[in-house]
Amino acid sequence: MNLYPLLRPLLFSLDPETAHEVTLKLLKLAHRTGLSQLTTPTLANKPVTVMGLTFKNPVGLAAGLDKNGDYIDALAALGFGFIEIGTVTPRPQPGNPKPRLFRLPEHNAIINRMGFNNLGIDHLLEQVKNSPYQGILGINIGKNFDTPIANAADDYLIGLRKAYPLASYITINISSPNTQNLRQLQQGDEIKNLIAQLKEEQLKLQQEHSRYVPLVVKIAPDLTDEEISHIGRLLLEYAIDGVIATNTTIARDAIANHPLAKETGGLSGAPVKGKSTYVVRGLAAELGGKIPIIAAGGILTAEDAQEKIAAGASLVQVYSGLIYRGPELVADVVKGLDNL
Repeated sequence: MNLYPLLRPLLFSLDPETAHEVTLKLLKLAHRTGLSQLTTPTLANKPVTVMGLTFKNPVGLAAGLDKNGDYIDALAALGFGFIEIGTVTPRPQPGNPKPRLFRLPEHNAIINRMGFNNLGIDHLLEQVKNSPYQGILGINIGKNFDTPIANAADDYLIGLRKAYPLASYITINISSPNTQNLRQLQQGDEIKNLIAQLKEEQLKLQQEHSRYVPLVVKIAPDLTDEEISHIGRLLLEYAIDGVIATNTTIARDAIANHPLAKETGGLSGAPVKGKSTYVVRGLAAELGGKIPIIAAGGILTAEDAQEKIAAGASLVQVYSGLIYRGPELVADVVKGLDNL
């Protein structure tokens, strides 16, 4: 039984950020009371092994929905093959001033400029420790807004060290448009220096903890062909374990005439689908199957997910599509990826 079509008009009548919080609390309540078991279809396992990890199905939750790890179990009940929480920073921070989240229903899109609002990595790790979830859990780490870009690696190293014992994999978010100068870390020597330091630390942590936790880099959809090739070569050079393509876009061509088009922040949902798939395809050509790609961006149907797989992705992640389609999107996409 799919209740979301009944709830959506009510949720969409609320401020988007309030609706986000209400939805998560309702999911948690449904999970605690057993209602989610009655309303969520049982999905057959479609195991896929990527980065040395076995995912029960290839459809994951993208970072950003559960920034603090407060809703892991409720979200897992929706049938995801894996969950990524965060982005989390070393220290708590409030994020950007409100309003900072906008719906564009005409385009099945969202604009956000949240700014890594989170309670800090120590809070997130406490939630992970207290969760009975046994599935694949990614932890997405970023830098605090007031850490100078020249010292960004320090924040990522803190996140990597702290998350390592509890994460299935760790994602380095260098592509959010909502932290000043962050995307600069994707360019030239900056990305090379950052990746080199993180890879060295990962190998030290492997020895220390006697387990290998894959390292994943999340990139933007607004890269030139040259930048995509450069990043691909660096990922290969430093044996990075995976890449997420993509984050949100700063482009507005797909929504140029919309009243909210001038709002700053990252645009997600249907308008980013083509740009994201283009990056996946470019990366796949550069990586030659040696490093897996996790595709995110504009997945609202099983066909959208299949497009990403056909372009070269091994796994997919959803977020904005959930806002418009509800939890049934997970089941639709899992069932639709029959040829994996």
